[in-house]
Amino acid sequence: MTASYPALRLRRTRTSGWSRALHGETVLTPADLIWPLFIAEGKGVEEPIASLPGVSRWSVDLIVERAREAQALGIPCIALFPNTPRALRTDDGLEALNPDNLICRAIRAIKDAVPEIGVLTDVALDPYTTHGHDGLVDEKGYVLNDTTSAVLVKQALVQADAGADIIAPSDMMDGRVGAIRSTLEGAGHVNVQIMAYAAKYASAFYGPFRDAVGSRGLLKGDKKTYQMSPGNSDEALREVALDLAEGADSVMVKPGLPYLDIIRRVKDRFEVPVFAYQVSGEYAMIEAAVAVGAGARDALVLETLTAFKRAGCSGVLTYHAAHAARLLGA
Repeated sequence: MTASYPALRLRRTRTSGWSRALHGETVLTPADLIWPLFIAEGKGVEEPIASLPGVSRWSVDLIVERAREAQALGIPCIALFPNTPRALRTDDGLEALNPDNLICRAIRAIKDAVPEIGVLTDVALDPYTTHGHDGLVDEKGYVLNDTTSAVLVKQALVQADAGADIIAPSDMMDGRVGAIRSTLEGAGHVNVQIMAYAAKYASAFYGPFRDAVGSRGLLKGDKKTYQMSPGNSDEALREVALDLAEGADSVMVKPGLPYLDIIRRVKDRFEVPVFAYQVSGEYAMIEAAVAVGAGARDALVLETLTAFKRAGCSGVLTYHAAHAARLLGA
């Protein structure tokens, strides 16, 4: 080798495993994960979801077991989504305000059995409406912002009363974060967090989720009048700024991998806790790749989750949470 070769060789620090660990810039742990779980009516019920291989809906008693599993794996928080029976779905989504509805029963059961685990709940009306929209619609099918927000405030309070630790409004109505925060404060829920779905895009990656909550086929039209256009980046910063000003404790970008640039911009601009949702379509793509031998599940899961952390996420909602936690704890 000639004497003119550079003295610095970047490969030196990659030579051995201990050195790669020592020089690692991004560290992923089970504490970075939130596990989304789907709830079904009944007892002792597990309903596999065909479009989400390896994911099921669970009855409340078995959701409690998943909460215990999460705690044992070091996952700090679970996110709950109900599959409301069709008979209880209405145009106005009134079941969302029932203090004994499926999600509220699950919250109470989890908090009784595993009080140390965090419980995040979704605030939106799509699991409760006959039309599949996140809010109330007029005669033309347009989602009404202010009347929807008034219902979401009541929904958030019902969930907080049941014991939810984090309220996560996913509806994308303007002004709803401030209204929810004011109501929670007034009701004495001063320590209930709000994780706002601040930059939620009108994405093609949500299909399996709609299967999971039973809204597939119900949606009339699309959600483009309230969810963001995939081509918009500056608008995401405006959405985040509004939600933070209204009292959000943290913000979410959804979907995940196709929007890593948004995560990075939000983190750099606001320096607040940013979360990403690795959505159902992203999960399904990994599982499809594994099924045809195009990739190894363990490596794909850890690489994608590390990408979220590297982009600036404080944590990630992922259906692979339990699997990843096992890998990370091995």
